[in-house]
Amino acid sequence: MPSFDVVSKPNLVELRNAVDQANKEIGTRFDFKGSDARIESRAEAKESDLTLYADDEFKLGQMRDVLIGKLAKRQVDVRFLDLGGKPEKIGGDKLKLTVKVKNGIEPALAKKIVQTVKDSRLKVTAGIQGDAVRIQGAKRDTLQETIALLRAKVSDVPLSFENFRD
Repeated sequence: MPSFDVVSKPNLVELRNAVDQANKEIGTRFDFKGSDARIESRAEAKESDLTLYADDEFKLGQMRDVLIGKLAKRQVDVRFLDLGGKPEKIGGDKLKLTVKVKNGIEPALAKKIVQTVKDSRLKVTAGIQGDAVRIQGAKRDTLQETIALLRAKVSDVPLSFENFRD
């Protein structure tokens, strides 16, 4: 039976390259001269996050803009980043901002995807499997219609479709 998986995970290699390019630009920019501004990334099997260090709130905002620009150039969707955190003081005037990198589909979104597929009346079945949603159908064409439907309906998170099998 043909099937595919709906997942939401960033390309970690491109993410690391974007962070390296952002660090290189921050190191050479005149407005960051003499400051301890840097971006550090921590990537593990399931969780990864970025930590931005800056001297003040303005430089932190500038670093965020540089990072978003580099991510856009590397075709990494910015919706993978949770930029809503508050900066915390780490001593003196220094600030630290931890940015979570979203990986996987959360259970509430997975339920929404399954419900969207069921409401579409397409002849496919959808089931939640961990942090992915597996969709199975009798015909390949209905699976492709399902992919088009999910691209149109779900815009909260960047979705990708893997393991397309006949």
